[in-house]
Amino acid sequence: MTFINTNKAPAAVGPYSQAVLSGNTLYVSGQIPFVPDTMTLVSEKVEEQAKQSLANIQAIIEAAGFVLTDVVKCTVFLTDMNDFAVVNTVYADFFGDHKPARCAVEVSRLPKGAKVEIDAVCEKI
Repeated sequence: MTFINTNKAPAAVGPYSQAVLSGNTLYVSGQIPFVPDTMTLVSEKVEEQAKQSLANIQAIIEAAGFVLTDVVKCTVFLTDMNDFAVVNTVYADFFGDHKPARCAVEVSRLPKGAKVEIDAVCEKI
């Protein structure tokens, strides 16, 4: 097992790793929309938050030697399911023709006042 850490994504805000590599599988912790350099929310707009969360995931998977097409599943956490369509559009643009399995759930709160958090599981074959 290898713990992944990169300064190109926000540092963990708790006792966990940005990602863990186990065999050929990479488990990326939930990414809130923090800008890595400032450790603050990118914006109050859910669209910008979704873009930043996905950019953070990309930075982590690339640090581990993976690429976006290695993503096999994501979980999207939203504080308001009314934001689903906006986040879905950002997500679709981000992944393009690659379509990992996914679930999206509404939660009552997310860390640091974020409106969206996204995690990912990647696998190299």
